[in-house]
Amino acid sequence: MSAAPTPEERLAVDELLGPPKTGWEGGQRRAVDEHVAFGGREVRERRHLLLPALHAVRSRVGWISEGALNYISERLTVPPAEAYGVASFYAMFSTERRPPRVMHVCDDIACKASGADHLCTDLELSMGPEGTPSADGRFTWHRSPCLGLCEKGHAVLFQESGDGAEDWSLAPVHLDGIAKVMSDEWVEQPEWNPAPQTEGAREGLRLLRRIGAVDPESLDDYRAGGGYEALRIAIELGPEAVIREVKDAKLLGRGGAAFPTGVKWEAVSKQPVRPHYFVCNADESEPGTFKDRVLMERDPFAVIEALTIAGFATGSERGFVYVRGEYPRALRRLQNAVDRARARGLLGEEVMGAGFGFDVEIRRGAGAYICGEETALFNSIEGRRGEPRNKPPFPVTHGLFGKPTGINNVETLLNVLEILAIGGPSYAEIGTPDSTGTRLFCLSGSVERPGVYEVECGTPLRELLALAGAGEPKAVLLGGAAGAFVGPRDLDIDLSFEGAKEAGVTLGSGVVMAFGEDVDLVDIVLRIAAFFRDESCGQCVPCRVGTVRQEEALRRIVSGRTLGSLEQELSLIDEIAQVMRDASICGLGQTAASAVQSAIARLRVFDGKGA
Repeated sequence: MSAAPTPEERLAVDELLGPPKTGWEGGQRRAVDEHVAFGGREVRERRHLLLPALHAVRSRVGWISEGALNYISERLTVPPAEAYGVASFYAMFSTERRPPRVMHVCDDIACKASGADHLCTDLELSMGPEGTPSADGRFTWHRSPCLGLCEKGHAVLFQESGDGAEDWSLAPVHLDGIAKVMSDEWVEQPEWNPAPQTEGAREGLRLLRRIGAVDPESLDDYRAGGGYEALRIAIELGPEAVIREVKDAKLLGRGGAAFPTGVKWEAVSKQPVRPHYFVCNADESEPGTFKDRVLMERDPFAVIEALTIAGFATGSERGFVYVRGEYPRALRRLQNAVDRARARGLLGEEVMGAGFGFDVEIRRGAGAYICGEETALFNSIEGRRGEPRNKPPFPVTHGLFGKPTGINNVETLLNVLEILAIGGPSYAEIGTPDSTGTRLFCLSGSVERPGVYEVECGTPLRELLALAGAGEPKAVLLGGAAGAFVGPRDLDIDLSFEGAKEAGVTLGSGVVMAFGEDVDLVDIVLRIAAFFRDESCGQCVPCRVGTVRQEEALRRIVSGRTLGSLEQELSLIDEIAQVMRDASICGLGQTAASAVQSAIARLRVFDGKGA
């Protein structure tokens, strides 16, 4: 790479990494011996700053130029080809020049069901084709996969660039609102209440009880509401006793895999290799999922406290929160929580004066569904393409930076605060014997009161739908795009891990998306197939090719141009699904056909006899 960075690009990088050492001004290398010294272990270990450096440049100038990549590569001693590979991997970065304001318009399944395609058509007529800069060069727009704002209707993410610019989201949104934004006439609206249950009685709420009752930006308010009592209890108990409480609670992971949390923590704590890391996976990108976003935006101090407890119990010295790139408000509030906690001695070298050190760093993703997979997330933090690793080895022995690592999602971690407050055995009495505690579900689609709902594990699906005013839907998608459809006959399924397994479905990340009679399910299933085609990282052939072939077969059926009979096409889809399940490296490929197959088998969407 020979291009030089612009002053703005250089400034963006230098603000993050600090000014270059003497001899590096202007992007020039110092003498070979000095370069070797500067490019030694200290610099090589800073490769993990590659993603933040790319964000810094994108935020300031709007795109990643050859000159910017050149300068970042020199500062971090990352091969330019590898830096380009990372920059081009993520949807929120562009290696081609684009306007300072980029509007990402969600057209994924929840927004599609509420008419996102009509909005995109209106945008084409009023603003020009997708990806085309406006006449004044100030903005452009693109279709986007799910933005995690499914409870609000049409959603848009504005990527802003310039000195001090910050990204922001708008939902619900209509064409007149977008016009006001573009003409700088928009007035920020009051914050939406994303948890309908908190509007009335809070009895029975555990994870949501602080939503709307505590100022998410005030540490004092959080502590006045019982915040950091769980950490105090954890310190009094000691690491081993904390893990015992979590095991007694029989807490299963809430991210979809349902692995016993206490078992994972214990395995990390016993590893002799140092250091240990603990990661909060806040990259919820499953279409229809937004519960972790709500917790991060409305109860961020609880996330940081729970992560600190996990770090204490597993003997971890450092924690990371990997936040989905499309969640700018969650990112700001979590960073505020970390800064305030550190200032009060609740993070750092001496936490609460208790003789242990633990600090937290917030990392922002950049638009890659695959980074919800734990090992892809590790690669992303390390400054690499977000591609999954083969297992074994597993994260408990070889995780982040090759060290023992614990990882849980936001909802799982917040359950630990409740476990320590009431005790593991008492927590285990809530819910069912095999699915303890409460569970958060994301209700969206054809419901009167969309939002996050908290119910005991084992609550019937029909009862949950009634809480949100769903009526009798034509179909319900459980678990998101990687989940499964159920029909009206399946509404008595118990929302527990064992109940879902018995019904042949999955609860996944808590998606419950209802579809009324006016929704075209064929269109929805096609969008799911397109989603997996786009989001496949391409590393393994079964997923890279299988997701394309799956969508092609579905579109042939819809167009009536089948290769052979309908039965032969459906049989081909089954074969593709089997190969992806058996041979894909990670869960994306293994579940890419789940919703499609359930729509075919349960709802008979494509044989002309069903919905």
